[in-house]
Formats: sequence, structure tokens, C-alpha cells
Amino acid sequence: MGDRAGKRGRLKPAARMTRVLLALCCALGLLATMPAAHAARKTAQRQAPAPLRDGQAEARLIEIYRLIGQAQTRQALARAEALVAEHPNFQLAQLVLGDLLLARQQPVRAFGDVPEPVARAGSQTLAELREESLQRLRALRERPPEGAVPAQFVQLSPRNRHAIAVDTSRSRLYLFQNGPQGPKLIADYYVSVGKSGIEKSVEGDLRTPLGVYFVTANLDPKTLRDFYGAGALPINYPNPYDTRRGKTGSGIWLHGTPPNQFARAPKATDGCVALANPDLERILRTVEVRTTPVVIAHTLRWTSPAAPDPEHHRFAAALQGWRAAKSEGDLGRLLGFYTPDFSAAGKPLAEWTPLLRVELSRARGRAIELKDLSILRWTDNADTMVVTFGEVAQGSRTGPTRRQYWMREGGQWKIFYEGVIG
Repeated sequence: MGDRAGKRGRLKPAARMTRVLLALCCALGLLATMPAAHAARKTAQRQAPAPLRDGQAEARLIEIYRLIGQAQTRQALARAEALVAEHPNFQLAQLVLGDLLLARQQPVRAFGDVPEPVARAGSQTLAELREESLQRLRALRERPPEGAVPAQFVQLSPRNRHAIAVDTSRSRLYLFQNGPQGPKLIADYYVSVGKSGIEKSVEGDLRTPLGVYFVTANLDPKTLRDFYGAGALPINYPNPYDTRRGKTGSGIWLHGTPPNQFARAPKATDGCVALANPDLERILRTVEVRTTPVVIAHTLRWTSPAAPDPEHHRFAAALQGWRAAKSEGDLGRLLGFYTPDFSAAGKPLAEWTPLLRVELSRARGRAIELKDLSILRWTDNADTMVVTFGEVAQGSRTGPTRRQYWMREGGQWKIFYEGVIG
């Protein structure tokens, strides 16, 4: 690659400028039908690069940035050419290559130093590529503290083998593996969110929802349009908390990108979370349907798993109080743990109470155990806990898997939704 870079340095100025414009125009999507773009794709096909692993292209791009920062532009150029040759749909890499080629004949004034006519023709795309670059660099510069986890992960059960957290302010998705020592960060990726930003409220608002969700399915890519890339993982938006607040919409997925795009702009989806296909493929192979939580936040607050939180202790006491009341078959005491506007499977508290009375009668006062307990916390204008557990009565081997949504009201934790999910 060093020899190729050296030869390119001896090109005549006009030839060099042609290469610059080709690279920049390709980055801006202006050469889709031109012979040069077709030739570049043919070259990449002949080279038959190895399949791209998750995070690999970004790591190579960041290494190019590092070399540029160290004024090693020859090495940076060689690596940028190799990255673009192998992955010509990586528009951000194309833009960096264009800057490096331009720098061989004149100073580069700014990232994406595009000639004015080209800049005008593709101003939005250029701005999006610049923002993508800044988001990638920011997330990699501002790393989570070693061993820290998102504050929303109060307690994960052994059944939560993996967990996902999305920091929309950094365009970043963090993948965790849960083990005996708790959740451990194993990978993180650049993502795109809604065109209108975050905090989804209504159908069609082009916003990505914020909250605690779960993966509900792993869709076969053969059943999807190419637009969704390597596949899709739907999540359960709107969840019961969203529904309580009147939020609407559906079809929120984690999905990939079309074949002609390596990545999308930071704000580019209709409300979904989109990843580069190699990154999504890693997640598709890793996470489990129904048991993988997905936290989507404006900004993640990282905390040490060992750090005490008094509110967690107060909530644990309330949850154990609910368990004790149910174990004892004390209906009156048990109802004190539910909000007046409680809902279960669409039934208000008054309609649900007779069903609960029958359930307690069948239990005959047997103690219950909460197995595989997981607790996820979500705090915005209210403080909520999403609790999932297997309810196993004394003398039984199995029982229903329940999910409850609790809310702190006036210093007390109470349940506003409960459902059986398995």
C-alpha cells in the first residue's frame, strides 16, 4: 500500500484533483451511476475481502484518525484506500479518503473539505457525515468507567443472559453479557435513531422511544425488505408505562442498513434504532428473545454495581411485602400494593380483584418464592421499576412468569400494571 500511495503522490495536479472530486462525490452519493463508481465496486469484488466483523470498520476508521492526528498522512491514506476498496458503501470512510487526497496538494480547512459546488449539492449529506464522525469519536473518547453498568440495571436474573443499553446522545449501543459477577460490557456500536430525535409520543412522529423494553422476536431477514439489512429485533413499544401515558405507535425495531449503506446518519430512521449490518449480525447471534432487556435513554448514567442506593432497599422491602401478603392470602393487605388506576390485561382493579381472590383461594396460603428476579428502573417525570420473576408456590416446581410495573407515589412503591408473560 505504501508504494501505491507514493505513486499517487507523483500524479499531475489535474489528475490528483480528479481523484479528490471522485472520492468526495462518492462520499456524497453523487456517483451512483457513473463508470468510476462501477469500476470501484468491480475492484472490491475482485479483491474478495473477508467478511466484515462487528466493530472492525469503525476500529479501522479510528486508527486512520489516529494516524492523521500524528501527522502520519501517508500511512493514513494507505489505510483509508484499503478500507474504501473493501467497503465502498462506507460513506464516512470515503469522505476521510477525500480529505487525505486533498491534503496532498493543499491544506484541508475542515473535516469534509468539499469544493463549494459539491458542498451545495450535498449539504445535508455532508452535515450528516460530519455529525456521524463527531458522534463516533465522542463515544470512543468518553468511555464508560471500567466495571460500571447503566443505573437502570438494578438487578438482572440468570435468565437475562444479555442486556442492551442505548445512549442516544452519543449514538451508541452497549451490549452486556450477564454472568455470576453481574453484567459485563462486551461490545458497543454506533447507531442511528429517529429523524425527529427521541421521546416518541404518537404514531408517525419519527421519534425513537425512551424507556425499558424487551426484545420480542428475531425476524428472519428473508422475510424482510433489503432496507432492513441483516435482520430485525422488534421491542415491546409501547410498554405498559407508555400506554399509561397515552403514547401510541408500533413497529419499533433494532435493525440493519440497506446494502448500499454501511451506516446511516445519527438521525435517520422512522423511530427505530439502526446499526451497521456486521454489528447487528453480532447482536442477532447473541441476544435471546423475550429475556433480553433494551434500555433506551437520552444519556446513560453509569454506576458501580456495588454502590448502595437507598431507594433500591426501599423498593426491595415493598416487593417482599407484596410477596408476604400474597403468601399469607391476605387480600386486603395485598390490594394495598396496587394503585387505584391499576390495570391487568385491560381489566381495572375492580374487575381484577375477583380473579385475585380466586387465585389466593387456590394457593391455600402456601408461601411463594420469586425466582429469577430481575429489576429494571426507569426515571423521567416519574420513578418506575419493571420487575420480572417466576412465581413458584411452596411444594411446586414451576409457576407463572409475571411482569409488574411499579411506581413511586408519595414515598411508597405501588403496582400499576401486572401481567403473566410465560
